[in-house]
Amino acid sequence: MSTTVMTNRLVLSSAADTALKAAARFWFVTAVIGQFIFAFAVASFYGLTALRGDFHRWGKFITHGWVAGDTMGNFAIVVHVAAAVVIMLAGALQLVPKIRERYPVFHRWNGRVYLSTAVAISMAGLYMTWIRGSIGDMPQHIASTLNAVLIWVCAAMALRYAVARNFRTHRRWALRLFLVASAAWFYRVSFFLTLAIFKGPVGFDPQTFTGPLITFMSFAQYLVPLAILELYFRAQDRPGSARRIAMAGALVVLTIAMGAGIFAVTMAVWVPDVKAGFDPRRSITETLSATIASRGIEAAVKQYHDLKSTEPATYNFDEPELNSLGYQMIRAKKFQDAIRIFQLNIEAYPQSSNAYDSLAEGYLDLGDKVQAIANYRKAIELNPKNRNSIVMLQKVEAAP
Repeated sequence: MSTTVMTNRLVLSSAADTALKAAARFWFVTAVIGQFIFAFAVASFYGLTALRGDFHRWGKFITHGWVAGDTMGNFAIVVHVAAAVVIMLAGALQLVPKIRERYPVFHRWNGRVYLSTAVAISMAGLYMTWIRGSIGDMPQHIASTLNAVLIWVCAAMALRYAVARNFRTHRRWALRLFLVASAAWFYRVSFFLTLAIFKGPVGFDPQTFTGPLITFMSFAQYLVPLAILELYFRAQDRPGSARRIAMAGALVVLTIAMGAGIFAVTMAVWVPDVKAGFDPRRSITETLSATIASRGIEAAVKQYHDLKSTEPATYNFDEPELNSLGYQMIRAKKFQDAIRIFQLNIEAYPQSSNAYDSLAEGYLDLGDKVQAIANYRKAIELNPKNRNSIVMLQKVEAAP
């Protein structure tokens, strides 16, 4: 072999190594930015609403939310929410090489906190899934259980090799733990990327939140990242510049897609969460819910109009408030009350396609197919790109 050929191969191998390392850093930095945004949104929304005693809002994103008197269930939610913030922050810090090298004591203690938190969040998640009850079907529950088991396995192996001072193997198990513990984050990013690509729900029923896409994503949220990580390890360990360059290219493409998903979920959910957390207004949903329970739906409607006239700055009258209340009524099987609340929301926001979509769902749950079709059509008239209304209208019209 000539010196020129050998030199060219060495140069190519060096370039492949550099490209793979750069692609990995690109992925890691993008992921960390996205996880920090998520952590800030969670801390802002749940932390600030808790400080104001506005636990009612927690039901917007968590099945059953905060339930008065359910000490164990509420404790599980607090652990789950607090642990999510710690997981996002501590996990990122744990994997930064310079922190590991310059501050080994911090690295060790942060690692202990991270391992403990990962186990805690998985235990709280299992309680919320199997005992308290959670949205989704059996495949989703099985997927979340497998995720918890993988967290325990990866945490145990990372700890084992750290104690044995086999740091190369320890770091690999720590990376696996980082991915499986971040599964919920990956789910949100990929789910909203899918919504952005298809302009709305596809591959699942938005009413029941079940379907082939949801089933696939329930497992893929941790199995796909783990598979990609193993391919990355293989590219590192085995010779061959082509393999490393291909892996680097794949990581760049995946990172760009992940960045698009981060942007989509940030604008759709996390920015509104932060705004809601810092919004000092009282929730009109909680006020009306208490009135419905004690005096009935019409008293709540009158109260809504009265408070909107007399205390517009004290209460939050934004469109999502009544929408959230309406869905609470649906979950409680109070379909007539839900319809009345959705109608009230349309009175306040007559140009809202989403408000008509929700009213249509209320009528559909009540069994009034004619009114459901009429309101889905109105929702589409107001927003021809309302994919949920389009899909549901086709489904209802095709039903016998």
